[in-house]
Amino acid sequence: MTSSARRPRSGRSAEFWTPGRITLAAVAVLTLIFIFENTRQTRIRLLIPEVTMPLWLALLAPGVIGALCGLYLARRR
Repeated sequence: MTSSARRPRSGRSAEFWTPGRITLAAVAVLTLIFIFENTRQTRIRLLIPEVTMPLWLALLAPGVIGALCGLYLARRR
């Protein structure tokens, strides 16, 4: 292998930080901040029973369900 075929190391790290990965990292940091700020307990009524759970979990569950529905619909097209 010749030296002209090798890529410089600095280019490799530049390839890693794409705009999509930067956005994903920012969303991950904001999600962690959201979780640590919303740790108090809240009461939720699930049809008939009333349960107590952390607020972040009560908000995360519908978000995950919505994301899964979005992925399902995107793959069907």
